[in-house]
Amino acid sequence: MSKPKKPKGRPVSGWLILDKPVDFGSTEAVSKIKWLFNAQKAGHAGTLDPLASGMLPIALGDATKTVPYVMDGRKIYEFAVTWGEERSTDDLEGEVTATSDKRPAEQAIRDLLPSYTGTITQVPPQFSAIKIAGERAYDLARDGETVEIPSREVEIFRLTLLGATADKAHFEVECGKGTYVRALARDFGRELGCYGHISELRRTFVAPFAEDRMVPLADLVALEKIEDRDERLAALDEYLIDTAEALSNLPHLPVTDDQAHRLKMGNPVILRGRDAPVAETEAYATARGKLIAIGEIGQGEFRPKRVFG
Repeated sequence: MSKPKKPKGRPVSGWLILDKPVDFGSTEAVSKIKWLFNAQKAGHAGTLDPLASGMLPIALGDATKTVPYVMDGRKIYEFAVTWGEERSTDDLEGEVTATSDKRPAEQAIRDLLPSYTGTITQVPPQFSAIKIAGERAYDLARDGETVEIPSREVEIFRLTLLGATADKAHFEVECGKGTYVRALARDFGRELGCYGHISELRRTFVAPFAEDRMVPLADLVALEKIEDRDERLAALDEYLIDTAEALSNLPHLPVTDDQAHRLKMGNPVILRGRDAPVAETEAYATARGKLIAIGEIGQGEFRPKRVFG
């Protein structure tokens, strides 16, 4: 009987909040970070288009178990819409599909924004990761197919006009999971009768990580010049954020060492005391400040769903 293969790389865990540069894909960024950190596992919490810059949270090791909690969080984008052209991709990358000589007045743009705030219905772009009959919409679009993508509800918490010129307007939007900013630009242009597409896009916030946690890729690459491997990896690890920070929107349950052992074995623990939580959809447990498990609270117990080494 053959022995299981030993995973390549270090069992390093934590979050790196990367400031992704333009013309660098999200998958490419994850591969680069995984290689730099010599990590066994890596994944990102929400794709950023190659033409977009900004926050790309990357999970290493056990932190990959917390990716869904970051993907569900609020996001903030700063973006520019250039008027006069609609494009197949709704950004600079695509072919021009419609043009107009009309340009919107600033007040007309401001008057439009309330109708795009709150819960709105949005049709994702043709070039998107939405699955249609098991295939990605962007794969079908690249093959020349025009597909019917169903509309869906998304949440826009805040939408602000930052400034405008004759040909371009700058915005900031705070939105929920699944919102396509490219679709906002497309729909703005259609409703204003002038067409439009995204010409600049930057993500500045992915809950719960703030903008000041971002690390430029160039800063990480610069550490490659450190010849001593252990010293280089230690310098890189200084940029990692503790895995538990991704769960700050969940209730926190401190547990004892004995309870931590039970949870790591997949067993529930009984919650005692006047201040013990009664019922929560989900919570996370720590022992001595270290993340132990994510689980559910109910009937006086904490039942683990995901455990951490």
